[in-house]
Parts: sequence; C-alpha cells; structure tokens
Amino acid sequence: MHVHASQGPFALGDDGAYQRWRDQKLARYPQPGELLVEVADPAHLSDAERGKILQLCARANMALVAVAQPERLGDVNPMPGMMAQLGVSDLDRNEAADDQGVSALTPGGASKAQFQDYIPYRASAIGWHTDGYYNPADRQVRGLTLYCQRQAPSGGENRLLDHEIAYILLRDKDPDFIRAFMDEEAMSIPPRMEGERIARPERVGPVFSVQPDGRLHMRYTARTKSISWKQDATLAAARAALTELMNSDTPWHAQTRLEAGQGLISNNPLHTRAAFAQSPEGSERILYRARYHQPVPVVE
Repeated sequence: MHVHASQGPFALGDDGAYQRWRDQKLARYPQPGELLVEVADPAHLSDAERGKILQLCARANMALVAVAQPERLGDVNPMPGMMAQLGVSDLDRNEAADDQGVSALTPGGASKAQFQDYIPYRASAIGWHTDGYYNPADRQVRGLTLYCQRQAPSGGENRLLDHEIAYILLRDKDPDFIRAFMDEEAMSIPPRMEGERIARPERVGPVFSVQPDGRLHMRYTARTKSISWKQDATLAAARAALTELMNSDTPWHAQTRLEAGQGLISNNPLHTRAAFAQSPEGSERILYRARYHQPVPVVE
C-alpha cells in the first residue's frame, strides 16, 4: 500500500521540503567504512550496539554487522533475534522460505523443489534489484537481512546503494524521472504459472512509492525476463539514468563480501551479488536471508 504525498520531501510539488531533507541526508551520510557494527552477543545487543545499528539504518538504510566468535552459534541464524531487538518481527513468509520465513541461499538450498533453479539458489551473479518486487502492494519487503554462515572460496561480493540516494540523484537530474517511476503502472511482473495454475498473479505498481509511514520505498529489478515496463519515453529515459547510476562508482556505493559471522541489516536498498565459486558438496556457501514487511524503526 502506498500513499500520494501532496507535501513532504517526496512530493514533487514541495521542493522546499525536498531540499531540506536532501541536504540533511547527504550531510549525515556515513562513509562506506563506517557501516560496520561489531556485536559481542547477538542474542543480547548492548545499548551501544543497538543504537549504532538503528542510527546507521536511519542514515543509510543499512548496517553491516560482525558477530564475535560466530562458531558459538553453530547453525543458528542470529538475524531474526537481532531484528526483534530492533523492533522488527513481521517476517515475509514467501513460498521459497522455510517455516520460520528464512531462506538458505546455497546451491540447491531451496525449501521446495520448484525453486531450486531460481538464481538466488545458484552460484550465478544477480543484477541490481530490491527484494520482493513481485509482492503485493500491501506486503512489500521493507526490511532485509543477510547472514553468512559459510562463504564460498571466492566471489559472492555484494554491491549496495541506498534507494534514497538513488532517488536524490535521479530527482536532481530530472524530477520527471521520479514522476515516471512513481506511475502506478510503471513496472509489471507477469503471473508465475505452475502448469495451468496461477501460482502468483500479475503484480503491477510503481518503482518509487511513499508508504503510509511517510517513508520512501523502492521496488525494482534490472532483470529483462519476466518483467514488462510501461511504454513511455520519460520512463525509458529514467530507467537508462538509473542503470547508468547503479553501474557507476559514486561515493555512496558500498561493496562487501560477507565472511562467516558477518551480516547485513537493512531497509531493502538496491543490491547485487557477484557470481561465486562452487565448493565441494558439504561445504557450500551458506547465506541466510530473511525479509520483513517493516523497515527498521527510525531513531534519531
């Protein structure tokens, strides 16, 4: 669900509010090297650890975490527990996840056979996207966590770009790009079929939207299959500008290769994954993913 803002930083008619928000956002934005939070015990975040994660998510929509002595956790994914301590618990229980709403992104790790060939469960590269772009409007993925239990021998790096930064750079270039991306029919995902059955209906909606809490949300994929775009010259120009932006190197792009015990807590920014080398069976790369319908709360 999204709202049409007539005022505030994301209303194209309220340039004053936008400029104030923009200047503050850019002035407070952390350097890529400042995104890491070291966590002593993920089951019991200290006030300082919790505060730093919340602050980074407020400023950059993402925080990287490194758990001390991750071997103590065994096969336990600490992210749902940490998110609960941040006030986020509304898991997106998508079809490919396990009973707890968590997906093990490892070759062959899908919980159901029909998802084994999906790219997250292969060693292939994944282009720029936000998670859950095929979800219905009232169940958008606002929060995203990743946790590395075991990394591949090589590859698997993630690039990240805060969707609010993408919004700023596009709006500064041409406000009509934002208008096109906010069109209710901008991006369509066709139905997913299982034989004759519609397993998921068509999803049509905007790229950028303002959610009922007033925060900006982005729904996007760079993939060229199983997607259609509204035929509109301004939208085509906006897509080209976004592609150029994502594939460039700005001061706001972050890159990380999560090692064992490291993870991402985020508000589902734009992100990619590089291809990675396959490991011998029994020692494959394991990255846990959990999605949420809530973003991390804003705490100034």
